[in-house]
Amino acid sequence: MADVKNLLAQFDDISKNPQRLLKEYLNAGDKVIACFPVYTPQPLVLAAGMVPMGIWGGQCNPQIAGKYAPIFTCSLLRSCLEFGMTGAYRGVSAAIMPIICDTFRGMNSAWRAGVKDIRPITFIYPQNRKDPGARDFLIEEIKTVRSALEEISGKEITNEALQNAIALCNKRNAVMRAFCEAANDHLDLIRPADRHHVMKAATFLRPEKTIEMVSALTEALAAEPVCDWKGKKVILTGITCEPDEVLGYFADNNVAVVGDDLAQESRQYRSDYPAANSAIESLALHWFAIYGCSTAHDDNNTARGQMLVKLAKDSGADCVVLCMMRFCEIEEYDQPSVIDTVTRAGLMSFSIDIDQSTTESGQALTKIQAFAEN
Repeated sequence: MADVKNLLAQFDDISKNPQRLLKEYLNAGDKVIACFPVYTPQPLVLAAGMVPMGIWGGQCNPQIAGKYAPIFTCSLLRSCLEFGMTGAYRGVSAAIMPIICDTFRGMNSAWRAGVKDIRPITFIYPQNRKDPGARDFLIEEIKTVRSALEEISGKEITNEALQNAIALCNKRNAVMRAFCEAANDHLDLIRPADRHHVMKAATFLRPEKTIEMVSALTEALAAEPVCDWKGKKVILTGITCEPDEVLGYFADNNVAVVGDDLAQESRQYRSDYPAANSAIESLALHWFAIYGCSTAHDDNNTARGQMLVKLAKDSGADCVVLCMMRFCEIEEYDQPSVIDTVTRAGLMSFSIDIDQSTTESGQALTKIQAFAEN
């Protein structure tokens, strides 16, 4: 029990203090590359000998980002721009920005204008994943990222180094998936916020450190008795489920999180980089293996809902909760289909608003309480 509590406290601290971790990397002489959500090719950064760090915005009331991003901009990207313009990311060598939605297209220009000291490295994911030329197009896009990283690091990214980095990231994916399975056997120890802190900390840590710490936590959990959870269980889906207060509402109402399809959490670890003729091709083919994700177009508009139904039934969940990032058009596009598919399968569902520009979450509390009392 002591090992579990100690490790959870470490993950909590890391998830809440990314700037301190950034300073540690910089003080050690490392170059750091900021990685916008959600499928940034981190193996390229690792193969160049640099440190990838995820940036996921955060709770703030933007004061200057409005100069380039209006109030109806996705609140996650707006807060990222605010932090960039106010110096929160100072010290990173560049920011990789995958263009996966219309807001990202505008953010590319906004970042260049507002955050002049951090170079953006942009590339485009093809949304028509069935087009015969999509694979070759993406390979060329990834090569531009590789060239930019080689220029920044002063180091050639070899196929061997990239293959090793891919293997490391795939191992991290497996470790994160194993933790999620173990957590469901110990819902008395892993509260919704605890689970979130582990997943969020992993976006800031080096993959090697993530593997070490998360593996230790999974092993510590295995030594504890399995919990027979009597409360309700939910699956979360969306981009993020922050702030911590929202996750605390679930715990306060005896509701456990037993799985997720959050971009900040399990979604990014769901699909491994596949084997291919070259490491660059492996990075490209990863995009075509992604399923049930709002950022990757699928002609089957029920695929995500079907995936969530299976996840809920496999984990014994009572409900699917849609965490709707304010002004996220791609998530809003999926919402009606997901709710319809989940409802037809006999499961409950409801939506809560996620807005990084405010700390007000009373409506989420009301909905969670109503679900818990049902």
